[in-house]
Amino acid sequence: MRNTLLAFASLAAVAMIAPQAHAATPEETAAKALLKSPKFAKATASLAGDYDRIVQDIITLTEIAAPPFKEEARAKAYMAMLKAEGLEDVEMDGVGNVMGLRRGTGAAKGEATPLIVITAHLDTVFPEGTNVKVRREGDTLYAPGIGDDTCSLPVLLAFIRAMKAGAFSTKADILFMGNVGEEGPGDLRGVRYLFSQGKYKDRITHFISFEPGQPERITNAGTGSRRYKVTFNGPGGHSMGDFGLVNPAYAMANAMTAFARMQVPSDPKTVYNVGIVEGGTSVNSIPFATAMTIDMRSNGKAQLDAEEKTFLAILPEAVAAENAARSTAKGKITYDAKLVGDRPGGTTPMESRIVKVADAVAKANGFAPKYSAGSTDSNIPMSKGISALTLGSGFETFRNHSLDEGLKLEKSVNLRNFNNELATVLVLAEAK
Repeated sequence: MRNTLLAFASLAAVAMIAPQAHAATPEETAAKALLKSPKFAKATASLAGDYDRIVQDIITLTEIAAPPFKEEARAKAYMAMLKAEGLEDVEMDGVGNVMGLRRGTGAAKGEATPLIVITAHLDTVFPEGTNVKVRREGDTLYAPGIGDDTCSLPVLLAFIRAMKAGAFSTKADILFMGNVGEEGPGDLRGVRYLFSQGKYKDRITHFISFEPGQPERITNAGTGSRRYKVTFNGPGGHSMGDFGLVNPAYAMANAMTAFARMQVPSDPKTVYNVGIVEGGTSVNSIPFATAMTIDMRSNGKAQLDAEEKTFLAILPEAVAAENAARSTAKGKITYDAKLVGDRPGGTTPMESRIVKVADAVAKANGFAPKYSAGSTDSNIPMSKGISALTLGSGFETFRNHSLDEGLKLEKSVNLRNFNNELATVLVLAEAK
């Protein structure tokens, strides 16, 4: 009897320390059910059959140049593609975004129908006149802008066709969009307009921005940034005849040197850079104006605010030092600091439904999600407390923002990635 009691005690002790079985979350249950469904099989078959069309659409759109602030030609082409997919209310808004609505079945009586925005950006970093002709070498396509973010635009069109092939209905309305102004000088103007002045601004419940990349990459935090162009002005003069006068180049050098010594935290990651230096008229002239354009970024709002405050305090000191060092008989050095970029930061919490959905779908498909911060269109909704993520659209790209930008075509890998991201959209939209 004693041995029997000891055996039971041992079993009880093991049971107490053994890990409990994980209870599936609603998102995990929905993801697994969707992935096993006959409807999703039809949707993935549609994506597979569409592969060559996706590639051709990438080539077509890449060869329509979309420089910063001059995206209209590409936007019109993409708007026609959205219209061809049978979306409702296809239009171009006041800033140049193009979009179309796939209506859902609606929420329960008395509830507002969710609206999910699914977007990729139309603009590239390349100036007008850049050769954007696509060349193919084996399984690789090359052209400026082909990766960031042109390759994502046709994937969204393929999602619409796949949803139709699977005869999916969704509880949420889905707004498919190609937006402008994501790259540097655009300062997120397309998505900023969508959330501040667009007709859907008060309805959006979730937002997904697609960029090149794999399903493992989930961007759920927005890196904030502030950019300034600072112009230093002075009397100017001849390098020989006016030697000894104050020089705006020296004042700018004072500021740059102090900026370079600025101490910033490594966690949250906080950085700074002088990216553009310009000014002067000739080698034997004291310049009457010089300018620098700088970038400050941080994954923490308080840290970015502190970085900006320190930078702005450097400028008057740099000017005062130059005015004290040389003659101001013909005028003093002055400066003008103009804010040229302001990307707000933010975070979509790990406990939010959109993150749980993306995580559940990725894991169900055998991916290991990695969460990170980035500077993308999702910064705007994140800063407003609206659930947003930036996800990889499925292609591996390289040398983004360079003239030899490229995209690798790996059909089986690409299709697996497309299937994952389509499933994420469907689960989030409560598809049936």
